[in-house]
Amino acid sequence: MQGLAPGRALGVATSRVHVAKTSRALCTGPSRVHVAKAADGIHTVTMKRSDKLNALDMGMFRSLAATARALASDSSVRAVVISGEGRAFCAGLDVRSVASPMVARANLEELLHRPEGALSNLAQDVGYLWRKIPAPVIAATHGVCLGGGLQIALGADMRISHPSCKFSVMEAKWGLIPDMSATVTLRELVPKDVAMELTMTGRIFLADEALKLGLVTRLAHEPLEAAMDLARQIATRSPDASAAAKRLLHATYSEGCDERRALHLESELQRRLLGGWNQMASAAKGLGVPPALQLGYRARDDAWLAEADEEAQAELVRMLEGSELGASMAARANA
Repeated sequence: MQGLAPGRALGVATSRVHVAKTSRALCTGPSRVHVAKAADGIHTVTMKRSDKLNALDMGMFRSLAATARALASDSSVRAVVISGEGRAFCAGLDVRSVASPMVARANLEELLHRPEGALSNLAQDVGYLWRKIPAPVIAATHGVCLGGGLQIALGADMRISHPSCKFSVMEAKWGLIPDMSATVTLRELVPKDVAMELTMTGRIFLADEALKLGLVTRLAHEPLEAAMDLARQIATRSPDASAAAKRLLHATYSEGCDERRALHLESELQRRLLGGWNQMASAAKGLGVPPALQLGYRARDDAWLAEADEEAQAELVRMLEGSELGASMAARANA
């Protein structure tokens, strides 16, 4: 956890997640996160603490984690766009609120507690759980994207930033290390020496450098609009294919994935897609079948839910049973 925390101590806020149709106005009150769903299955997630540059207090932590979990289990989700209300994406940890002497111990225990069987704790959930949504997640950044805010953005699959947006792995300022899942996401985007330099200095850098480093996908003067355009483009494709692509690329870009495993996983996921309703709908569209005769896409198959990852991994191990790779994967799964 990290951060730049504008404003005075707020204590622990009550967290609620609102879901609304895009035609409705943003909800008011103490809500930290607003979720809007469009008819095309695109969900927008807006951090709503603009008076504090969307800094992370306990209410924001809980709301973001709950939102990501809810979206991961919703098969109607075709794409997710994350943004911040007001002048910034997210200024990072609200140190004065989370570490206020009256509540600091309880807050830290809640943030660092890892439930039995869970992979991540609450602090890590706000960055990591976006990877578990079987649909593309796009972060639209502007203003500042610091510390925990950067780690939230890194948890997205793509990032579109305003050219003037400022970034930082801010934890060094507080004598800490990034602990909101950056150890998973940062290594996929930049070389180790670059990660070392950014983490140890905590220096602030602009979006053009973030783009050159690979931390940002592209720049846009209207990042939210550009992110929505990209989400709409992806939403015209098969939701099953998008889910499979996300699973494949996350698995094969991770450390320890050799060529044999990558090729087997690629073939296995393709086998699951072939002949499915959404694959046939894509093929009909690609072949120029008249629109009146085309199949419409169905909701994403439940096989792509995050809970199915473990079963898919086990099936791949069984497929490779007897090989050194299969034994190695089984050992890692049982570790």
